[in-house]
Amino acid sequence: MNYRSICIFVVCVVSALIGVSLSEPQNQSKAKNTRRNPKNRSPLRRDGVVPDIIDSVPKDKITVKYSSGLEVKFGNELTPTQVKTKPVVDWPADNSSYYTLVMTDPDAPSREDPIFGQYKHWLVINIPGNDVAKGRTLAKYKGSGPPQGTGLHRYIFLVYKQPEIINSTEATVASNSLTGRPLFKVREFAKKNNLGEPAAVNYFQAKFDGTLG
Repeated sequence: MNYRSICIFVVCVVSALIGVSLSEPQNQSKAKNTRRNPKNRSPLRRDGVVPDIIDSVPKDKITVKYSSGLEVKFGNELTPTQVKTKPVVDWPADNSSYYTLVMTDPDAPSREDPIFGQYKHWLVINIPGNDVAKGRTLAKYKGSGPPQGTGLHRYIFLVYKQPEIINSTEATVASNSLTGRPLFKVREFAKKNNLGEPAAVNYFQAKFDGTLG
């Protein structure tokens, strides 16, 4: 190998090493920016559903559709008027298993001062597959009704896969009854009934519009 060839070889090696050293910090910086970019975060973490209500992001999505044609879409804003009637709910289910469906508002009376949270809006246990109508309703559906001046409330739908039938002697709470609705704790309910972490989730947000749920 002559002198000229050696020089060319050395230049190529040095260039390659510089390229590697420059690209690694750029890739690391890109990864850090991705982690820091709010657009890349789960909406459940963005809006505090994790960790305020549940500990991790569930695998599946609950499809929630209201008679108005509106659909719940991970934190979209709906009005109390639009969600007054019980929605149609669906999720990926094993038809040979039983499920629990919960709708809860952790922001009662407000997100800044949730002294009455969580507020139980809907609770159905022993649902075969995803046929909610065949489950045992412990609290009938009650639409959102955030008080005036309390800002946006989060209304969270959770589905848990049950290890077995839940035996409950509780009377069904009517839609117009407050019995057992304030100070509901979904984590405690799940622990009591060995439900583990939720299998599916969805949620919307709403604020006062003159309508009470």
